[in-house]
Amino acid sequence: MNATQLKGKWEQLTGDAKRQWGKLTDDDMAVVGGDADKLAGKIRERYGKDKEDAEREVKDWIDSL
Repeated sequence: MNATQLKGKWEQLTGDAKRQWGKLTDDDMAVVGGDADKLAGKIRERYGKDKEDAEREVKDWIDSL
């Protein structure tokens, strides 16, 4: 799945993302809006991860879809 597909299917994927990262809220999901960089930023914010780890987690999650 690429970035365009992620944005297009974001509404359907928010539940899966919230299961993956339980600390993310509905408001976080609305702010992310399917943007992988914003998702990584929210993961960093909620989980205290460094940039590389958050980006890797998002990439791995997207690749698994």
